[in-house]
Amino acid sequence: MKRLKSHFTYGIMIMLIVLAFSSCASISRFDQYAYAQTTSIKVDAMNTMDLAINNYTTCVQKVQDLETNLQKLYEYERNRPKNDISVKMWNKLLNKDGHLLGGFIERWKKLGKLSAVFISESKGQVAEAFDQISGLESNKIKASDIKN
Repeated sequence: MKRLKSHFTYGIMIMLIVLAFSSCASISRFDQYAYAQTTSIKVDAMNTMDLAINNYTTCVQKVQDLETNLQKLYEYERNRPKNDISVKMWNKLLNKDGHLLGGFIERWKKLGKLSAVFISESKGQVAEAFDQISGLESNKIKASDIKN
């Protein structure tokens, strides 16, 4: 568990460093669709992760549906102008060699099923990553906040 937490801490630190160095760059405006989709897909991801106590082969369709929805949202985010910070955060979350959602799914595929303790720990980390992405979006300048 300590190793898992240290990888998570490392990932969070990388995300914060990227944000700090990129804060001088232009950033996209708030996008209600991106925010709503991020919070919605977080719920889908948490529910799908709960299924990992079962054999992966019995949950393939659920995982594929989640991955498809993640890919759609990622493409939307990737093609928004001035959205590099969010895209970097999504890359970290979806990295199949990483320790967040992408890595969780790969591990589940490889091992067949995962322990309840591992699932619980992983869900906390993945939820935090989703919260950071949606938090970044919600803190962007809203068009209505700009004075003419």
